[in-house]
Amino acid sequence: MILESVLTCPQCGHVETETMPTDACQWFYECKGCGTLLKPKAGDCCVFCSYGTVKCPPVQESGHSCCEGNKS
Repeated sequence: MILESVLTCPQCGHVETETMPTDACQWFYECKGCGTLLKPKAGDCCVFCSYGTVKCPPVQESGHSCCEGNKS
């Protein structure tokens, strides 16, 4: 399982390497470059699946395209 992902802000292009939580999806992330609050794109379960280089651990583990229980 890969626990680090490189997030790229769609607003300013800032790149940051972050360690992902292993037991949950991260729905929000504040860009350290411009302060924009990133939220998952439609159909994605978390900011790592939308803006990261690696899908989140729950998706890596399950093989599904979305984390269980995040259908809202």
